[in-house]
Amino acid sequence: MHSSLRWVTVAAAACLLAAPLGAQRIKVTTQSVPLYVTVTDADKRLVAGLTKDDFEVYDNGKLQTINTFDNQATPVTVVVMLDTSGSMTLALDLVKDGAEAFVMRMLPIDKGMVGAFNDKIEFHPASFTDNRDQLARALRELDFGYPTRLFDALDQSMDQLTGVDGRKTILVFTDGDDNSSKKSASSVLERARTEEVMIYSIGLENEYFNGQQKVRSRPDGNLRRLSEETGGGFFLLKKKDDLGPTFTRVAEELHSQYVLGFSPETLDGKIHKLEVRVKKPGAIPRSRKSYVASRATDTATVK
Repeated sequence: MHSSLRWVTVAAAACLLAAPLGAQRIKVTTQSVPLYVTVTDADKRLVAGLTKDDFEVYDNGKLQTINTFDNQATPVTVVVMLDTSGSMTLALDLVKDGAEAFVMRMLPIDKGMVGAFNDKIEFHPASFTDNRDQLARALRELDFGYPTRLFDALDQSMDQLTGVDGRKTILVFTDGDDNSSKKSASSVLERARTEEVMIYSIGLENEYFNGQQKVRSRPDGNLRRLSEETGGGFFLLKKKDDLGPTFTRVAEELHSQYVLGFSPETLDGKIHKLEVRVKKPGAIPRSRKSYVASRATDTATVK
């Protein structure tokens, strides 16, 4: 794995856990579009300390007035979904270890749920919790199956997030193509855009024995697009890579994002293109690339 993913330290994690919790409630103004922005430098290190004046937001190419800004760690509600299909048999313990590294770096203000997908889809516990030990135990109980219902799993994860306030995120891990879903990648993207869900994805290039011969698998090609369009990150790993630092990196990013908001001039029910720019030289922003300008997304509150 690229060395830039190995920079996370215990000290950095401690700083995140010490983030002030008293200022965690952010009200994005009425009829406002929220953006959660990750900023990195050329070496993929997270860039901290930016101010509102460092950002520009464009809606369909037109510069907007930023009326909400915050650079504190804000709460996230996350579904961690793991591929437990047949190809993952030999690698699943390593994947669960990596996912546990993510869960244990959740902040007290965060809530989560873990799940698995194969020929069936499961979620644990029944509702979102801030109990990290409970989530870690649930990871160990996830079951095996065979087909890979990736897009169905993402769609049902959004079912779990329906009605949740604030930042909604799915972190999905897989080593293969979708081969059994009723839902499509395009329908998942459309729903994620409408419901303002950020998708992070970790893909693994894997090798396994299918009972007859050795088979090489690659994560579904749509994962990168889903992540880039919704503002999440996409990470592609080899079988020999240590998964823990990548899961940890996702936790670091989620707790280092800038919260921006602007009030759209028109609510026409159409898809609008979004672009975030940072004036600081060498700073690279990443956020969702579109939104639906409808009254269904009038407000957003980060609690």
